[in-house]
Amino acid sequence: MLTVRIIRMRNLHREDYSMGKNEEPIIRDFLPVVAPALASEQFDDKMFPILDIFIQASSAGLSLLIIKMANYLVFFPTVSESDCYVTLWLPTSSPEKVRTKTIANCKDPVWNEAFYFRIQSQVKNVLELTIFDEDIIRDDESRVIFFDIAKVPLGGSICVTFELNPECREAACLEVQVDQRRKKKKRRSKIKLMYVLGSFSLEQEVRYTLKGSYEETQLISLNCASNLHFTDGTLFHYCKHMQAELEVLLLKKRSLPSFDKDLNLHLKAKDWTSDLDLRLGFDLCAEEQAFLQKRKKVAAAALKRCSFLWHVAQVPVVAIMTTGGGIRALTALYAHLLSIQKLDILDCISYFTGLSGTTWTMSHLYNDPNWSHNDLEEQLVHIQKHVKKNKFLASFALERLKYYAKELWQRTQEGHRISFTDLWGLIIEAMLHDGENPNKLSDQQQALTNGQNPLPVYLCLSVKEKLSNRGFREWLEFTPYEVGFQKYGAYIRTEHFGSEFFMGHLMKKIPESRICYLEGNLITKVFIIMHPDMPQHFSSVVSILSGHYIMLLEYECDEGTWKNQLRTRVQYPPHSLANVFQNVIMWRPAVSVVPNFLKGCPMHNDYIRSGFSKWKDCDLDTFPNQLTGIEDYLYLVDNAFAFASSYPPLMRPERKVDVIIHLNYSSGSQMMPLVEASEYFSEQGIPFPKIIPSEEEKEVKECYLVGDQESPETPLVVVFPQVCDTFREYKAPGVKRSPDEMEDGDLDLGGFGPYNINDLRYTEKQFDKLVKLSQYNIDNNKDMILKALRIATDRRRQHKKSKEFRDPR
Repeated sequence: MLTVRIIRMRNLHREDYSMGKNEEPIIRDFLPVVAPALASEQFDDKMFPILDIFIQASSAGLSLLIIKMANYLVFFPTVSESDCYVTLWLPTSSPEKVRTKTIANCKDPVWNEAFYFRIQSQVKNVLELTIFDEDIIRDDESRVIFFDIAKVPLGGSICVTFELNPECREAACLEVQVDQRRKKKKRRSKIKLMYVLGSFSLEQEVRYTLKGSYEETQLISLNCASNLHFTDGTLFHYCKHMQAELEVLLLKKRSLPSFDKDLNLHLKAKDWTSDLDLRLGFDLCAEEQAFLQKRKKVAAAALKRCSFLWHVAQVPVVAIMTTGGGIRALTALYAHLLSIQKLDILDCISYFTGLSGTTWTMSHLYNDPNWSHNDLEEQLVHIQKHVKKNKFLASFALERLKYYAKELWQRTQEGHRISFTDLWGLIIEAMLHDGENPNKLSDQQQALTNGQNPLPVYLCLSVKEKLSNRGFREWLEFTPYEVGFQKYGAYIRTEHFGSEFFMGHLMKKIPESRICYLEGNLITKVFIIMHPDMPQHFSSVVSILSGHYIMLLEYECDEGTWKNQLRTRVQYPPHSLANVFQNVIMWRPAVSVVPNFLKGCPMHNDYIRSGFSKWKDCDLDTFPNQLTGIEDYLYLVDNAFAFASSYPPLMRPERKVDVIIHLNYSSGSQMMPLVEASEYFSEQGIPFPKIIPSEEEKEVKECYLVGDQESPETPLVVVFPQVCDTFREYKAPGVKRSPDEMEDGDLDLGGFGPYNINDLRYTEKQFDKLVKLSQYNIDNNKDMILKALRIATDRRRQHKKSKEFRDPR
């Protein structure tokens, strides 16, 4: 049990630390060890605030006591003195925040209040202490201190001094003491009766509220005049390790003759022992592992036809990685796949990733369970019809608008939350299909039953409402088998995406969405000119203007000391005007809102050292109280807003990808997606090519091979920029154009040309020129792909030999 007791704030001077006063032993003993940057000679003659906290532990938890804080006016330099109070929140113990009473007009308040929390040893417990100044209109939030309870040694005590404002030398002292006494206490349920009538009417409604449970609030009607009771009861799903407070409110529904009755509540706790519907672990799911075994045989046969494979163990894992680019990406990808199919290399591919516009192509292809073995010429002819048609008439005719309204209403009735991306998904369906597409993502499993096609992996970004993707972003991947976060190692069945979960259990099954709604979520960058996820330098400006930043309070420490602990931090919340600015600038016009399948799942005590660390790349990763498990909903946007490629799923170590065929369709710099990926994975410590072509090259080539000069763990990347290079003079490899054909080799692929991302309609001539260019670039550089496959096969062979040498058995 964690007991929190707030004692007082009081005024301290520098002399208190140097002239032998009562507080000197505490500060002198602990300050040099925990915060050496706050040695006494660094303080000037100004007063600074000190917040003392005392924590005591038993076998059930800890007790905490805030001792003192001085000179609170330094936080809020106003005419009157501060009306200060402190709130405490331990979300792994209780969903509710507790607070001290307000001490009016006092900069040295004294509380002497105690608070109690129950502690779970297996999860990461971070206590949040927030200092407020009470006001009539709005209470001013000054500082939020984040303190990891793991720092509290069992049977010991510590004192931590926080330097809240380096300029003013504000500080706070946190004193922690733990008691090892083993006192057994009976577990009791706490009932809070909100309002009780003197008697019951014939119709009586009772409202039960259990905060932190899945149900939160439930209503029960009592309508039996003789007994006024019910036998079925009501059920709350709740974490048994958290503090439970049941609130009961009796509501009088009708004024009728009443009878004096007692209210008897019968409570019974049962363990929730059913298996999890959430798969936890960083390994690939069983279905994907089985698929890879089948696909390996298909790939081995294809590589043998290329005459450089001798054993199935040498089969490399090859993937196609695509970038976004609207209709340009959709069209060019069809052409690229057709050329790869004709070169008999398509069967070598095991993974196929896409984002934004290329997901249109992928979702259409996988409607055919045997698409990679059928003639893709027919698919190309089919898509040409849709690219050429007038999409405004196809999408916004009166009948179509009625259809949208009907579909969205039905979706609401099924339990889905409606957003702009749902409407956008229906519009995409009208643009690129002849009618309604009934297929769902889980239906694509039929295209994988015998390993006959590559495994498709889709990607989007999970964000927070009022933070840029620099502050918070997490990759969410979709396959026909499951949907999940590679960062947390948490996955659910694809058909359950959109349903409601709590603590890893499926609580409410909502029908799986049709594929068009997924497309609407994955492809929202088209037409969005301005978006809150701007370049990083602009995000920094936003943070400065909003006044919202975080300061690290503990810097130089022994790595062994911190292996399971998070360093203490202080957050400076934005002021009122900054809040308004932040709300405006961070508004996302296109975001999907779906129930969070990680709801109620706290972070493990050792999460920072698990596989989580490979994908730890945002500001909130060391704030477990603010990560995805605490949210009710996921906010999903097109991955292209933050990352111009779909590399992340392929970089999971468990997939062991050897060769990546990078098909680039993004506008602007053709090498930027590769450079961006190289920098990102280098920071994450994930093997990826670092020696890449310079962006400053005057003429970007049609194809590059990177990673071949680096370590064997580094995947080989065959990059195909979308450029018009030798195609200007050659209509086929080795076949020059005649003077009359030179115009056919001239394509304007710039951001403002006919192939820009916002153009959704091409003429027949524009379509044909883009298709021929894409096919030519693959055909003219087939030797580069074969070279990469040969190197990967040799690497596999060498790895097998070295493994046999180390273990002759």
